[in-house]
Amino acid sequence: MTAPRDAGRAGGDGSWPAVSCVLTVLNEEPYLRSAIASVLGQDYPGDIEVVIALGPSRDRTDEVAAELAAEDPRVTSVANPSGRTPEGLNKALAASRHGIVARVDGHAELPPDYLRVAVELLERTGAVNVGGLMWAEGQTDFERAVARAMTSRVGVGNAPFHVGGEEGPADTVYLGVFRRTALQAVGGYNEEFARAQDWEMNYRLRRAGGLVWFTPALRVAYRPRGSVGALARQYFNYGAWRAEVMREHPDTVNLRYLAAPTAVLAFVAGLLIGVAGLWLPWLLLGFVAPAAYLVGVTVAGAVEGRGLPGRSRLWLPVVLATMHGAWGTGFLNSVRRHVRGRSLRGR
Repeated sequence: MTAPRDAGRAGGDGSWPAVSCVLTVLNEEPYLRSAIASVLGQDYPGDIEVVIALGPSRDRTDEVAAELAAEDPRVTSVANPSGRTPEGLNKALAASRHGIVARVDGHAELPPDYLRVAVELLERTGAVNVGGLMWAEGQTDFERAVARAMTSRVGVGNAPFHVGGEEGPADTVYLGVFRRTALQAVGGYNEEFARAQDWEMNYRLRRAGGLVWFTPALRVAYRPRGSVGALARQYFNYGAWRAEVMREHPDTVNLRYLAAPTAVLAFVAGLLIGVAGLWLPWLLLGFVAPAAYLVGVTVAGAVEGRGLPGRSRLWLPVVLATMHGAWGTGFLNSVRRHVRGRSLRGR
């Protein structure tokens, strides 16, 4: 095989490019050791380094990172005082050395062949970034329901990095294995985007002429949030920052992203109109919209929940409604803040 100039040879004479694995963590004590173990245990012939950007955690994350560095010289850390993801990634990038850069998540575990497959794909496709599936796997009844919702079109739409699909060009992928030269050419991660920085980064890579490549062969296990409140906060932020990306890059507007905020508006409007029907009976028809949504999400939960344990099936409609409602509310809140001149960016 003929190797890209900045990637080395993946195969052939056995020479593989060195890879820098970067991640930014905050309060990841329960997961960090297993996440790093999945990196250091890669079935990869080339050299690997790991750079951890440490935010101001309230648990023992820093101590765990120090233990990992003492156990293996391939692991180092840098301080990320703000705790913000894009700033941490840029600090880890600046402290890393190699021509191939793999983003890792402290909440996820890489399969053993992840780097090998990714580097081979970089060579075969000429892409500047390759990645795959964010495959949620729960351990509790609630987490199993969230995992099913996060890998379902009813829950998250048709994004390949959530639900799978054919290998090929994509708007974005989960995590990503990049050519450093491509990251440097677009200026790294945009530090104004506390969330959605991956999507925004991949947009700039594509706009610069680079190819972003998705493959279901790169399936990364992800532990979903463990409570309704944590899930709601996560999806509220997703929706809010998706609105910020669309405002920054208007050509990315997609009707799919407007579905959840439209549903929230219809639900709330129908509820308010229905309540007004207590005085004007004909307005009771307003209850049709929220009732239809609740029936729809219950039926969808029953269909999507096939094969789940009983308690997880009961949780699934609640999980779907939480994801839809929080995402849509976050989106609308971002729009409201923008109208008032109070952007989320830079916060």
